[in-house]
Amino acid sequence: MAGCGPMGRAAKPIPEQIKKVSGHMRPGPRNLITDVPGLLVGNAEDAVVRSGSTVLLGERAFTAAVHVMGGAPGTRETDLLAPDKMVQDVEAIVLSGGSVYGLDAVGGVVDGLRAMGRGLAIHNLRVPVVPGAIIFDLINGGNKDWDVNPYPALGRAALAAVGQDFALGTVGAGFGATTLNLKGGLGSASAVLDSGFTVGALVIVNALGSATVDGGRHFWAAPWELNGEFGGLGLPATFPASHDPLPGKRLGEATTIAIVATDAAMSKAEVQRMATAAHDGMARAIVPSHTPYDGDLVFGVATGERPIADPHVDPFTIGHAASAVLARAIARAVFHARAMPGDLQPAWSGLPR
Repeated sequence: MAGCGPMGRAAKPIPEQIKKVSGHMRPGPRNLITDVPGLLVGNAEDAVVRSGSTVLLGERAFTAAVHVMGGAPGTRETDLLAPDKMVQDVEAIVLSGGSVYGLDAVGGVVDGLRAMGRGLAIHNLRVPVVPGAIIFDLINGGNKDWDVNPYPALGRAALAAVGQDFALGTVGAGFGATTLNLKGGLGSASAVLDSGFTVGALVIVNALGSATVDGGRHFWAAPWELNGEFGGLGLPATFPASHDPLPGKRLGEATTIAIVATDAAMSKAEVQRMATAAHDGMARAIVPSHTPYDGDLVFGVATGERPIADPHVDPFTIGHAASAVLARAIARAVFHARAMPGDLQPAWSGLPR
């Protein structure tokens, strides 16, 4: 029956608020994920190893979920983020370079949080719950011939460095990140909605695909750009007839990992839906995305500071904003990457104009 939804029910009309959602966003004061009140970010890197770690810390524990669409993820403590699992809140989320070695950055953050008295209170113990994910940056030109795994110390250093302001590009877990044709990096962006909710994104771009059109200066994410935040170039006047789908990296050498966050009060299931919607932003900003060679995933975070007023409209607009903000953050990561001696790829800033 035309116009009917599942089981033959008539489809509901789309609320006017949803029809008007596009274009009703403005960047927060920092244009960073820390515009979401109660969130802090810290970064640490090792220039010799050419890698680093990044921590998103809540001033108090927050609701978190995750959605994975890449074929080669590397994670820790993500199973417990499913809506049916017992743990409801986590203390922090770690993004790290280092592939399997980088997962130990989470241990460094856990140790640091315990020393701070953070975590679940169990008898006389504190047990910090900290999920994490990694990118593969082991063959980016850095010296990986270490005797002691550097990532626990990098994780703890990133925790010690948390604050509301942080740099973009070649920092933290994005220090040694690459893409198909350009240096990757760490990106972030935020949006304040007409409803008053704030949505932010934090991303490490280490993709098999490209963030720019045909290897040039124009970003795929251009339709979502606000206030010239990654050059204001718009889309190119003409597009290539086809895009080469062949991978520029080998199996498992890629991955874009991200966090999208809001100050809304949401359940784990609602946060997971926000993270799922945010993957649209990844696909808008990186071509191709979600390949068998990438470990692409998005964590979702809700701090619970603002109640949901309309259970139909607010989750929709927040999810849409999460996808737009993530697309912008991805472009900003590549836009702010800086050239360094020993680079295997050029930085965006060095491309011919």
